Amino acid sequence: MWSFTKATILTLSSTYFLLTTFAFPNSDPLETQQTRDVNSLRARNIVSDSSAIQGSYDFIIVGGGLAGLVLASRLSEDSNHTVLVLEAGESGDANITQINTPADTYYDSLVGSEYDYAYQTAQQTGCSNRNISWPRGKVLGGSSAINGMYLVRPNEPEINAIHSINPNDTDEFWTWDSYYASMKKSETFGAPSADIAAEAGIQYNAASYGSSGPIHWSYPGETFNLVGNWTPSLATLGVPSNPDPASGDNSGAYITTSSINPSNWTRSYSRSGYIDPLPPRSNLDILPSATVTNIVWKSGTSGNLTATGVQWASSSTAAKQTVNANKEVILAAGTIGTAQLLQLSGVAAGVDVQLDLPGVGQRLQDHISGSLIYGTNAETAGDEHAAGVATAEFLSYINSATAYVNLTTLLGSDSASALISSAQAEIDSSASSLLPLGDSTVAAGYKAMYDTITNQFYSSNSGQIELLLSITSTSVLIQAAIQHPLSVGEMYITSDSVFNYPYLNPNYLVHDADLTILREGFKMARLISQASPISAYLTGETTPGSSVSTDDEWDTWIQGAVGTEYHPTGTCAMLPLELGGVVSPSLLVYGTSNVRVADASVYPFELSSHLGAPTYGLAEQASTIIRDYWNGVSTNPNATTTSSSSSSSSTSGSQESKNNGAFPTFAYGSRGIVCATIACLAGCMMVL
Repeated sequence: MWSFTKATILTLSSTYFLLTTFAFPNSDPLETQQTRDVNSLRARNIVSDSSAIQGSYDFIIVGGGLAGLVLASRLSEDSNHTVLVLEAGESGDANITQINTPADTYYDSLVGSEYDYAYQTAQQTGCSNRNISWPRGKVLGGSSAINGMYLVRPNEPEINAIHSINPNDTDEFWTWDSYYASMKKSETFGAPSADIAAEAGIQYNAASYGSSGPIHWSYPGETFNLVGNWTPSLATLGVPSNPDPASGDNSGAYITTSSINPSNWTRSYSRSGYIDPLPPRSNLDILPSATVTNIVWKSGTSGNLTATGVQWASSSTAAKQTVNANKEVILAAGTIGTAQLLQLSGVAAGVDVQLDLPGVGQRLQDHISGSLIYGTNAETAGDEHAAGVATAEFLSYINSATAYVNLTTLLGSDSASALISSAQAEIDSSASSLLPLGDSTVAAGYKAMYDTITNQFYSSNSGQIELLLSITSTSVLIQAAIQHPLSVGEMYITSDSVFNYPYLNPNYLVHDADLTILREGFKMARLISQASPISAYLTGETTPGSSVSTDDEWDTWIQGAVGTEYHPTGTCAMLPLELGGVVSPSLLVYGTSNVRVADASVYPFELSSHLGAPTYGLAEQASTIIRDYWNGVSTNPNATTTSSSSSSSSTSGSQESKNNGAFPTFAYGSRGIVCATIACLAGCMMVL
């Protein structure tokens, strides 16, 4: 009679997974991917029964979103460490087709569904006293499962500014060289076909991307003539085409990469990239539908607070359950959720204050955007959708034509200089009006951020406006979004329950410079519509139309029309404590011994990019920091040189990390499949 241990079962499961998933693939790529995704949940220690959860883990990750699943995958590479992920949202199984299909971002969106937190801001005085909708992903994968899939890197000066504003970043984790290596570690680049590249005008430098990471960076399988008219039209306005926007200078016009897996034209996101391909790991559990309600602190200690675990519940009416952390609690619940949980746990203002950390929830900021709308005589993706086209190539089409425009190009040299001088003169008054809390350290941090933007970013080639072309409806939209807002706000809890949404106030457009820059961005968007060659395909502006032409008319329209670009950040800023910072460069929450934050809340200012690409890099960097700490590695391997996409710190107890960052080897070739399968079979023989 055989006696099967958990290790035996896991080894057999690994063998079955390898054979069925890779050796005998289904003939239909989309069906194959969706079937793998559903089956992989059963094999991958993603559990639906909370009774399967152990009483303690080395690492508890709060939030199974973009960053949380990166951390789960990387930390569990060390077999001597146990990892638990608690995710408030569902697994995503019930809507896997919508998640996987890029075009459903527009035509069958999950925004507004149970996979969306559906936050709303407080009334915005700079936006005609409107409440602005803030969708955020509430599902395994977080917002990476429901977003627009843009993958745009930030600029090198922006990342180096994070390092400069944190003088205690002695390991240089937040220099461009180090951060760039971590971003590339997460990527596998896929070049467009020759036909797609020619029609869309796509330029790229493959060497600027990773080649063996979990997230696919690629282009749609279908495109349209309008897309190919984007970069030449911008060139007539002094915005040059950028053939290499991924290596540290993202300025100019180009067709950007998107998170598309070109092998089957599906969305590539943190769950499909970092979790689904894994063999079963006995040291990793992921529990959906589990909302963490508070951090549990060790009582009776002096000095830094120590987290002993967390409490969580499946709903607002369910009983709380406790799970203990042997080493760390890692917060990856996003810009809103992480700050909310810290406040609910007595960090900063809130419930039963344990630690006075006034920066938590402060400096909330976001990109704000809007659209000019035009009729067109050209075919759009919206036309094909209306006609019922449903090929995998068409369903991979998403918007990707973009441009980042610096202040001098946007305003002209004299007007740009005048705006910079005016903004710099308002630094003290802005700090007083935008930071009602009145804490001197938070004010000092805002001034440091303000000075960085006005003295460095405004005067550099960094984009102050992002311009986007959208053709997924039957009309053409040209969108504009401000990138480095001086307007900041705050978020704070409104009750002692995590199930009650916090107060969110980004203070959109309350700083005059922000309104000026956004107004000029929309003026440039209108100029694009009049520029050749794209003007030949546009038949008239329907929104806002010819009734808006003066600055006052533009301002009135802007304040009534704009909304989020879905990039909130700043509530747990990585800044020195004397600047109102919340986390150190090692991402440790000040005043605690074992609580870290690893998500977009730590950026001290907005980046001129979408948040996906930099946050994958941040999560990879966080994983390296944490693993190195607990495995006795004291130096940053990426600190002095930009390493290739396959670079990875060599960590004890980790075979995968010793494979030069490939993820995992067996997923990328028949030889790897055979070798891994043989190894698994050998393991079965040894255990049995």
